[in-house]
Amino acid sequence: MKQEANGQITVVGIGPGSAADITPAVTTALHEAEVVVGYKYYFQFVKPYLAPNCQCVDTGMRRERERAAEAFRLAEEGRRVVVISSGDAGIYGMAPLVCEMQAERKSRVEVTVLPGISAFQKAASLLGAPVGHDFCVISLSDLMTPWEVIERRIHAVAVADFVTAIYNPRSHERYWQLYRLRELFLEVRRGDTPVGYVRQAGRDDEQAVVTTLADFNPDEVDMFTVVIIGNSQSYISDRHIITPRGYMNKQENTQLLPGQQIMMQSFRTIEGELQHPDIPLGHKWALLHAIHTTADFEMEHLLRVDPHAVETLYNKVKDGTLTTIVTDVTMVTSGIRKGALQRLGIEAKCYLSDPRVAEMAHQEGITRTQAGIRLAVAEHPDALFAFGNAPTALMELCDLVRRGKAHPAGIIAAPVGFVHVKESKHMVKPFTNIPKIIIEGRKGGSNLAATLCNAILTFDDAAELKPGRDL
Repeated sequence: MKQEANGQITVVGIGPGSAADITPAVTTALHEAEVVVGYKYYFQFVKPYLAPNCQCVDTGMRRERERAAEAFRLAEEGRRVVVISSGDAGIYGMAPLVCEMQAERKSRVEVTVLPGISAFQKAASLLGAPVGHDFCVISLSDLMTPWEVIERRIHAVAVADFVTAIYNPRSHERYWQLYRLRELFLEVRRGDTPVGYVRQAGRDDEQAVVTTLADFNPDEVDMFTVVIIGNSQSYISDRHIITPRGYMNKQENTQLLPGQQIMMQSFRTIEGELQHPDIPLGHKWALLHAIHTTADFEMEHLLRVDPHAVETLYNKVKDGTLTTIVTDVTMVTSGIRKGALQRLGIEAKCYLSDPRVAEMAHQEGITRTQAGIRLAVAEHPDALFAFGNAPTALMELCDLVRRGKAHPAGIIAAPVGFVHVKESKHMVKPFTNIPKIIIEGRKGGSNLAATLCNAILTFDDAAELKPGRDL
């Protein structure tokens, strides 16, 4: 086949449809073209830029290979050919096919690709700033990609927390795939994850809608729509979707200690991996502390928090009615942040080292931790009691509550072990008028009891997810 060295093909993206969204480089290429090859629907958007003698060649819908072959035939005759694609020619457009065909034909025709504004970029601009961090684009069209492959990709990006733009979301025949995508996302993403969709972006009947993953209705979407799903950090503000890049946090972090920065990052990681993140803020705040301390996501199933327990106890600290935390062992006391105690005017006490404990334990035939709780109740009957080791101490408190001698502001029940541990936790549950935080089963420990105390003392940081103030 005879080829002319001066033949050239320029593959251009003409944007989503608005004249304002066609780049100057593309308009120049169109003006210099001798032939424009493309789908006839798109000629209406480029004709104002064409020279009077420019030839327009249409190969019809879904005849992309024939379109590329015709472009090469014309270019190999020495003509300046422009191949047009909507949006960006490299994103589900003609550029990959033209480059493939150049290699296949071993053509000497020069091929140039000029970028355009893609449909998802235009849609994103109309929705605010949803693509502010790592993102991907997925097409739901299975004409050339098996659905099994598409579904694996959907699952992967949902788990990886990418902002996700969706092309070809729905058509007359492709009616169920978007429902399946939503189902896959809801398995790993929160229901309040922002979702935006734009129909006919950049064209006369343009329409933009902002909603959430839980409320998103695929029936409102058609083949002219682009859907964008935010990540775990995305949020809705004034009907706009914002996905932060991190600049605001970076500025804030310059005022934070390194340990607090690490703890904040850890909490965000944990929140992103929760199976059931849609729980009350107080419960979530305690849960994040528990998982951060143990790296054990079973805490999602083991942590039991009475309704508003964290909030109630924090408010008692703030109004001065809760001034003392009593622990069963000194390791719990040591784990409660000294900065928080000092900041809030709280005293944390353990009676095990009190000289009266050994004598009482010997005389009464009880454990030292039981004796410590008896002494504590005598002096601080309305304290917050935190147990991280000794089930007998928790059982002692339950007995004193039933006899009317103890009136705890709250109870943290996290003893650990194999003997009487489960029973001690069941014994505290009937006290419905006492705010309680319980680690169910055998698990627990001093570190857990201490971190749950810290969750209460720092609850005012929960809404902004900024732990570690008192490190």
